[in-house]
Amino acid sequence: MIATRHLSKRVDTAAGPLDILTDINLEMQLGETVAIAGVSGSGKSTLLGLLAGLDLPSAGEVFLSGNRLNDLDEDGRAGVRAELVGFVFQSFQLLPGLTALENVMLPLELAGQRHAQDAAAQLLGRVGLAGRLQHYPKQLSGGEQQRVAIARAFVTEPAILFADEPTGNLDNVTGERVIDLLFRLNQDKGTTLVLVTHDEHLAGRCERLIRLEAGRVVSDVREAHPA
Repeated sequence: MIATRHLSKRVDTAAGPLDILTDINLEMQLGETVAIAGVSGSGKSTLLGLLAGLDLPSAGEVFLSGNRLNDLDEDGRAGVRAELVGFVFQSFQLLPGLTALENVMLPLELAGQRHAQDAAAQLLGRVGLAGRLQHYPKQLSGGEQQRVAIARAFVTEPAILFADEPTGNLDNVTGERVIDLLFRLNQDKGTTLVLVTHDEHLAGRCERLIRLEAGRVVSDVREAHPA
């Protein structure tokens, strides 16, 4: 479902070139749950952006479901994301002028799908927000906003879900509920789940743990008994 070949990312700084990622070679299978962990500055979020086609590598290749992202322009990569990918961000990134229902409907409407309202309402019910459909983001708690963001990410039934520190702005109890929800939806839909996290508990619940240090993969371990 996801593959990289000798993937590297270098940026120019005032002090000279800086290597953020170096020679990353990975493969991730359909339905797999993968945590990418490492200290701040290890390259986790940069790697996630490259895997999703939000950024381009300095060298190497990225494949999503057989699509070589290097061959595509920005519109082409956006088309692949629209077809295959969902996102959950630490900062939620809900549109403040839209209700919870409208935020979840949006990707379906952009894709021209009918019955967007029914599908969005049903999924919001599954994440425990049936009574909050008409509330705006500022009227929701952080945990509720993240559940709306998760519903929005899953409403198109993506083959791949990328989550960048999905519990980073949540308290422990709320974060645990969000984690449970992500894994439950992953199991129900068979979605490939790729999480960037510094949370060791969350990382330990994945089937596979990839650790980065200074932009390089230093370990890639499949858990014998994932939670």
